[in-house]
Amino acid sequence: MQQIILANPMGFCAGVERAINIVEHALRIYKAPIYVKHELVHNKHIINNFHKRGVIFIESISQVPDNAVLIFSAHGVSKKIKYEVNLRKFTMVYDATCPLVTRVHMDVKKASNLGKEIILIGHAGHPEVEGTIGQYDNKKAGIYLIESENDIYNLKIKNENHLCYMTQTTLSISDTKSIINALHIRFPKITGPRKEHICYATTNRQIAVNTLINKIDILIVVGSKNSSNSNRLLEIGQQYGIPSFLIDYPKDIQIAQLNNIKNIGITAGASTPNFIVQNIINYIKKTLKITTVIKLPGVDEKIIFPIPKKFKDNLINYKTIK
Repeated sequence: MQQIILANPMGFCAGVERAINIVEHALRIYKAPIYVKHELVHNKHIINNFHKRGVIFIESISQVPDNAVLIFSAHGVSKKIKYEVNLRKFTMVYDATCPLVTRVHMDVKKASNLGKEIILIGHAGHPEVEGTIGQYDNKKAGIYLIESENDIYNLKIKNENHLCYMTQTTLSISDTKSIINALHIRFPKITGPRKEHICYATTNRQIAVNTLINKIDILIVVGSKNSSNSNRLLEIGQQYGIPSFLIDYPKDIQIAQLNNIKNIGITAGASTPNFIVQNIINYIKKTLKITTVIKLPGVDEKIIFPIPKKFKDNLINYKTIK
């Protein structure tokens, strides 16, 4: 008998929910168009939905007209972008950067002010990484991006005695641990952040998939292809040699691949809406006539990141005017 087994937790994290709430409130208060620097979060459904409602996603501040409302994405932006914004005249600017990414930014700024060299573990070209590198402005020291252990051996550090490492928030836990171990071997005096930079949601979802993996025969990860944390979940299944697929919608499922599969595992990235996950579960249940769905025990996430205070003030004014 076929059954569906669900990883726990999966889906939305507090940072994504906060970013979405900020855009929702902006649409409610100011109406369309609203401009967002980069995709708000890396999920196709969310971006398409906001686009239809008048949200315009841009990569350059020059694309935003004067007196517009501008929002920074959950991935964060560089100091240079904020400086550029300050030179312009906008009706309102909101920062939807995940607070856990902001914490990394603060650590980079502090290290930069102290003249420390930084080795940043992350994926080149990812907007979070670009924003993090953009917090560093010490001309006498440097920040160096690496993606793998192999990159370590090509590094040329100016001052190995004044060196620290930091990480992107959505990396593979196991891969990052191996890289950090290699860094300590190459640079014995290197130090790390006071608090782990890989975020709670990334960690919890990877642990949940590792718990799920020995109970399933196939893994379906619900998330978009440009989502870093969704791809890390996919990689866990691939590393265990289990057929693993990354999908956005029920229509992406090749149902023939699920025929005769006894245990179908499902998880979702931190930027995936819960109703999309439920739609996929319902589609598989209906198509394959599955009646058993098991949700594994897991961490109960209760973290909430509030929206900015100035939004609350504006909402009070909005309600009064209305």
